[in-house]
Amino acid sequence: MQCRQGGGSCVSQQIYLQDFSMQAVTSHLMRAYARQPVSFVRGNGAQLWDEQGVEYLDAIAGVAVTSLGHAHPEIAAVIADQAKTLLHTSNVFGIDWQERLGERLCALTGMQSAFFCNSGAEANETAIKLARLHAHRKQVLQPQILVMGNAFHGRTLATLAATDNPANQQGFGPLPEGFLRVPYNDICAAREAAEHCPDIVAVLIEPVQGEGGIRVASADYLRELRSLCDQHGWLLMLDEIQTGLGRTGAWFGYQIADIEPDVITLAKALGNGFPIGACLARGAAADLFSPGLHGSTFGGNPLACRVAFTVLDIMARERLAERAAVQGARLLAGLQQALGAHPHVTAIRGQGLMVGIELDRPCKELVGRALSEQQLLITVTRDTVIRLLPPLTCTDEQIDDIVLRLTRLLSMGTEVGVMKVQPSAELEPAT
Repeated sequence: MQCRQGGGSCVSQQIYLQDFSMQAVTSHLMRAYARQPVSFVRGNGAQLWDEQGVEYLDAIAGVAVTSLGHAHPEIAAVIADQAKTLLHTSNVFGIDWQERLGERLCALTGMQSAFFCNSGAEANETAIKLARLHAHRKQVLQPQILVMGNAFHGRTLATLAATDNPANQQGFGPLPEGFLRVPYNDICAAREAAEHCPDIVAVLIEPVQGEGGIRVASADYLRELRSLCDQHGWLLMLDEIQTGLGRTGAWFGYQIADIEPDVITLAKALGNGFPIGACLARGAAADLFSPGLHGSTFGGNPLACRVAFTVLDIMARERLAERAAVQGARLLAGLQQALGAHPHVTAIRGQGLMVGIELDRPCKELVGRALSEQQLLITVTRDTVIRLLPPLTCTDEQIDDIVLRLTRLLSMGTEVGVMKVQPSAELEPAT
């Protein structure tokens, strides 16, 4: 069923549509988003409140952004202090916090150099430019970057071309050339591409596909890709925009395979809500740029870099990557117990606190229904996969509450034909 408003159940939305000001005025914003008819005014940890004071449980963390939770006191204090000290100069000059953050990230990853920008798409654009410069150095005139089926790398023209979503690409052609797509998790396809295309210079891959439906690359597959890149002189470029910084139960998703990439891209959780992106490189990729070949006006400003440095401090001190592994296992086990036998659930999968529940039918309307019926924030990817990306700081009780609310949601779902199931008594939230 297509809902007439906001992507959720039109009847159930009455809970929070009454006198909602966003519905009463003409918006001057471009219609780039299918927004839900709710506006949040306050947050704390994994909790959010709307204008009417209704409390919600956040199971998406701004799409893997606020991994430390909302309104983290240390982050708030750092923003306030740096804002009254120095916001911006220019990359024409030295920026101490940028130097410190670059050194910290390189120490964490084994990379040698860093470039800072403002978003994940910009970080991936930087990686694509590094691959093109790598091709130029090798005198490859028509370079190709190997990308994956179901991939998502951003919405700029180049990253959109690398993305495998025709709906996102519609109307933006002609897209940049130079991307060769193969199935995800299929090393035979990658080897066949290497055999038939001598112009491949790099591989761009997500260790876990977020927008692609929470699909996890196997450790063996990533190791075989590393070997293939070594054999052919390709750059192995890991898009860790969504997976990086503890989300998968390790600092970075690639570490589970015990490999070393040549390029890593980061954003999202790096600023816990403050805009920042980074592209890290080592080896042949580390010295490809020279002054004037790339840049960003706002990238690496003192405020963004100090915030990111503080995020890394907190994550290390509180061992949040390890916590994500434990809480992710709890979430997966709870979902398997509650929904594993559900007649319309075809798979429950994930890594760390990056979890997907696949249904046997489109379920986008569940985003609106989760808000109105369960006061729960979720997203749906690839039409049929409920995506969960809760803050890494979630308590046991909050993890169990996510499971309980989802179980209730899917037990009430007549509009998508989801049959009723009884929530387990063991899933009652702790008091």
